[in-house]
Amino acid sequence: MIRKTQTILVVGDRVLIRPDSDSERSKHGLFLPPGVGEAERVGTGTIVKIGPGYPVPNPEYTDEEPWGPKREPARYIPLQAKEGDHALFLRKEAVEVEYNDERYVIVPQPAILMLVREELSEDPGELRV
Repeated sequence: MIRKTQTILVVGDRVLIRPDSDSERSKHGLFLPPGVGEAERVGTGTIVKIGPGYPVPNPEYTDEEPWGPKREPARYIPLQAKEGDHALFLRKEAVEVEYNDERYVIVPQPAILMLVREELSEDPGELRV
């Protein structure tokens, strides 16, 4: 039996992020109404998908020889962000989307301020900055 599957493809230099849930309480224990956390200038979340990167022309591409080997007209400079990274991003640059009853934000790479990436290290006390 053949099944249809859906795949999310992120375009260009954009990143799909699952935002961290906003805290329901303030630092002092007061309950906050929905939307209060959205007024903050920066947001955090986990990167779910990334786009291919920044497009640049492929120097090997020519459309003069249709019988020659097929080459891609563009190449991509990969993004610094990777799937699974924890990102700190500017909320004003983010576009909110809902897919399969989950909330995501799409953010361009330049709007990401910081990435936290978990990597294996020989020394468990080592902090890489």
